[in-house]
Amino acid sequence: MKSLVMKKAKRSLGPALSLLGAALFGSVAGAADLEEVSIIGDAEAAGRITGSAHFIGPDQLRLFSYSDIERVLRAAPGVSLQLEDGYGLRPNISIRGVSTERSGRVTLLEDNVLIAPAPYSAPSAYYFPTPGRMHAFEVVKGPAAITQGPYTIGGALNMVSAPIPERAAGAEGNVLIETGQEASHRLHVTYGSRLDSGFGFLLETHQWLSDGFQSIDRSRRDTGLNVQDYTVKLGYAPENSRHAVELKFQYAKQNSDQSYLGLTDADFRNNPVRRYALSELDTIDTQHEQVILRYNFALSKTLSLSATAYNNAHERTWFKTEGIDLDGSPNAQDFSRTSWSSIIRAVNTGASVRGFSPARLQQILDGSLDTAPGSIQIRSNAREYFSRGIQLGLNGSGTTGALRHDLEIGLRYHEDEEDRLQRNSSYRQLNGALQLSDRGVLGNAGNRVQEAQALAVHIYDTIQYGSWIFTPGLRFESIDQKRTRYRGGRDRVFRDSRENKTDVLLPGFGAIYNLDERQSLLAGIHKGFTAPSNSPGVREEEALNYEFGYRFNDGERFQAGIIGFWSDYDNLLGECTASSGTDCAVGDAFNGDAATVQGIEVDFSGNLAPGSYYRIPVSLSYTYTDARFDTDIADTDFFGDVGRGDPIPYIPEHQTQLGLGYESANWGAYLNTRYSSEVCTRAACGAFQKTDSTLVFDLSGNIQISSSLNVFARVENLTDEQDIVARQPYGARPNKPLTAFIGARFNF
Repeated sequence: MKSLVMKKAKRSLGPALSLLGAALFGSVAGAADLEEVSIIGDAEAAGRITGSAHFIGPDQLRLFSYSDIERVLRAAPGVSLQLEDGYGLRPNISIRGVSTERSGRVTLLEDNVLIAPAPYSAPSAYYFPTPGRMHAFEVVKGPAAITQGPYTIGGALNMVSAPIPERAAGAEGNVLIETGQEASHRLHVTYGSRLDSGFGFLLETHQWLSDGFQSIDRSRRDTGLNVQDYTVKLGYAPENSRHAVELKFQYAKQNSDQSYLGLTDADFRNNPVRRYALSELDTIDTQHEQVILRYNFALSKTLSLSATAYNNAHERTWFKTEGIDLDGSPNAQDFSRTSWSSIIRAVNTGASVRGFSPARLQQILDGSLDTAPGSIQIRSNAREYFSRGIQLGLNGSGTTGALRHDLEIGLRYHEDEEDRLQRNSSYRQLNGALQLSDRGVLGNAGNRVQEAQALAVHIYDTIQYGSWIFTPGLRFESIDQKRTRYRGGRDRVFRDSRENKTDVLLPGFGAIYNLDERQSLLAGIHKGFTAPSNSPGVREEEALNYEFGYRFNDGERFQAGIIGFWSDYDNLLGECTASSGTDCAVGDAFNGDAATVQGIEVDFSGNLAPGSYYRIPVSLSYTYTDARFDTDIADTDFFGDVGRGDPIPYIPEHQTQLGLGYESANWGAYLNTRYSSEVCTRAACGAFQKTDSTLVFDLSGNIQISSSLNVFARVENLTDEQDIVARQPYGARPNKPLTAFIGARFNF
């Protein structure tokens, strides 16, 4: 397969990247820190931000060595997740009540660069960086989020990759080896060095595979994953120089035998890890390439300039069952589909569909009833994406009288595209197995291009005055979006197009008042924004966001914070995707009108045995969220029939993670307890439109054998809790059952 970076020439930034690279390498003479990969920096800095911010660093990640982003992010208050596959491969992340759907309302970044496949034109995160290779995770909310658009209502998630070693460390490497149930294996290796000349490098690979925890009826096919990830970083930053440059190459390849098809409630209660044979052929293959070139120049001791050019390319093919034609004998070109979600809903509620009784529909799901030739639709969801741009930053500090300023100015030009050329094929179910009827014509399931160009500018000033810190900020976004549909497969005969343009100005203001060295109050207000799709008549999503809180930091003993937040939506936006499980046209968007999200975030961490030869670390993350529609909305294919006061789907009211551990000189043991209340999967929240509440325990322990060898073990879902954690896309879905792992870390 050809390199994805080379496949897209249209509106290419290649010449600009080449010129920038030549200019930067030609001017390099020495060293400076490339700090712009991080938004926060460390846990201590998170406590000084005028807004809610959370830093999950290497020491915290090491306690459990999770490879699942959904388990990692439970430590951050204000973050909620809609589980789907049990591994977090394509997570559904919400911050402060924004839509969870494919994390499409959260600004996702890797090393402070937009990382969703097409952040503006198709923001659904069908690619997500491998969490197991990350150095740290940063969650930013409140007024500070306006520096990280385009999605500023909830906030931003920045994933910081492994850095090139510091100069003093010399050559060093790390190896993590892990094995567990379901033939689950993981290998993570890094090796790098920083020479006295200023040249540095990092080589990294992360390999992750599993046979999966689900079983397919009458099939030997796996339901797991195979992820291969490679990173190379090259840096040049001599000492006592004002220049620094870094080049990053990253490549990831994934195959996972994942399906959108869930279970009826009765089948779930009988065997939650079952999968119907109708999903036997479902599998997704992806590959992702990233190139980032960074340059820093210290204009003076108090003023620095940064320039970053980036290019992300992503390709995916998801072959998965979409639905069935119950009316006769269709083919791939003429298909009247009934979705699997409609069929599972009918079986749950005892309803008939097109003359098929619930019992006969159940027989189709079980594979005991043969279907007509060509009646089952399986779609090859093939898409290519690119996301690229140039961003510039100017950072300076200075003093004016009693005021100290730390000023940040940023500019980003960005363009991205999603290119769909998909195929519907038709099958029949015969003797419980799928049999091909008609392969179908390329393009019969989607032949279109969605594209966007965006210019973003922000200015953010941190002003210190005595016990006060003020952070006024302003963000401007100018976005052009377009969708073009075609006929004729690869020949592409123009069919129609639609487009829109959005210009928006987003102000924000935050403040901290330090009561003393340990206590502070914070408050903030900012205008949040979500870019609209290219659907005609759909308004952008906007909300005024407020927060007020208290922080306490007593150093080694404990740190705590409580923040209240309130988001007043002028218009809540819903966008149809295949993963939404609703019977709407993929790509269409819907106005949800006014809504209110309010809640409380609590964060606590500390040591219950200060001054002792051992430590008893404790941590608590709790979020209360009340998210509701403020208006009545006539029945839509996305939101359903909404009444004033109905809950916004998939936002839990209560979420808690409690961590407790014991650490001595050479060993440690830790317990994570996670609770999430049930959620409504549709606004009406009727029968079979709720998930279960969940209470899950994870246990880990490690022993330091020598200065270079650490052995660890981990058990996820210690009590083997089996709950309906989601009903999207098509039916009840389970969490991962009890799974045990053992492993070792080597440092050299």
